[in-house]
Order: sequence, then structure tokens, then C-alpha cells
Amino acid sequence: FKSHILTKKSSKRKRNLRKTSYVSTTQEKAMKKLLPYL
Repeated sequence: FKSHILTKKSSKRKRNLRKTSYVSTTQEKAMKKLLPYL
């Protein structure tokens, strides 16, 4: 995720992206759709 479009993202947001994080609740549905294809 991190190296995608950095210009729009604040440094605070980028710092959070550095942590290995779980799927956020907003992305959960999208990820569930993608998982069968991975």
C-alpha cells in the first residue's frame, strides 16, 4: 500500500502504513472478495 500515491497522503498516514496492519473494517468486504483469487 505504502508506495502507491504518496503525494496525497499525510506523513501521519504514511507512518501508520509502515506498521504491518490487519485489514481495516472498511476494506474487509473488498478483501473478502479478493481472497478467493489470491
